[in-house]
Amino acid sequence: MIMHPAIKLRHIRAFLDIAARGNLSAAARAQGITQPALSRSLAELETLLSVSLFRRERRRLVLTEEGAIFRGHAATALQTLEAGVAALHPRENASRLKVGILPTAATRLFPRIALRFREISPHVTLAVETGPHSHLVRLLRAGEIDLMIDRMPAADDMAGLRFEHLYEDQIALVSRAAHPLLGRPTEVALTSCPLILPPQDALIRRAVDEYLLSRNLAGVQPAFETAALAVGRGILAASDTLWFISQGVVTDELERGDLAQWPTGAGSLTGAVGLTRRQASADEAMLDLLAHLAVTQERR
Repeated sequence: MIMHPAIKLRHIRAFLDIAARGNLSAAARAQGITQPALSRSLAELETLLSVSLFRRERRRLVLTEEGAIFRGHAATALQTLEAGVAALHPRENASRLKVGILPTAATRLFPRIALRFREISPHVTLAVETGPHSHLVRLLRAGEIDLMIDRMPAADDMAGLRFEHLYEDQIALVSRAAHPLLGRPTEVALTSCPLILPPQDALIRRAVDEYLLSRNLAGVQPAFETAALAVGRGILAASDTLWFISQGVVTDELERGDLAQWPTGAGSLTGAVGLTRRQASADEAMLDLLAHLAVTQERR
């Protein structure tokens, strides 16, 4: 079956925006059109393709199996087209790069990369977006960021993307430095103190859940769920709570002695962090330079 000639670029953009945001109203705002107009574009595309691309789950639109297959190809095709257009005007498109940063890389690694990049390419503005992994992946697929420094996406999310490994990031268990149970077995503290766990949609949550299960602590109910440094640090400072968090997020606090790290004896509490970008990008030269700086800075 060949592509129906009535399929237009607006259909593809509408589909990818809805897939990225999971919500018609948010996608309509991003496109600057009304929600009914966006709904019509989606309905037209589904008719032309003779498949349902989304199903409703509560208040969200979730890709069907056919929709997930189509998204990978549609995103790659649109990115290739945009790269071709950008190549016609390299100076205009080299003035701004949009980068998504996981909190674990935001404190130390990325500031070093950004400052070195500024020395080499002073004409380029780095626009930085932070947030949870799922948010950054959606932005990358929608073309709203060009590259992200984050944990390696799940296999299901890798269509149309490429990943370059930088380092392994440990998941740490931390508390305030003056915690009354420091020195006692970790399992004792885990069963008697409130816990902060990563959010349900965080990539590191599964590793933490498996660690607790291996210690027969699967039934422990977290008091809080967050990966935000300001929130977690504030809770720890005022209580005996323990927090499972990427070590890179709290490295400075640990080195200053504000927080203490508890032994977990778990080699599984780690994960790959690296650079993820679309397979076709608007300015490969600038992204290659940024990637090179990330690798060299991490090796220092």
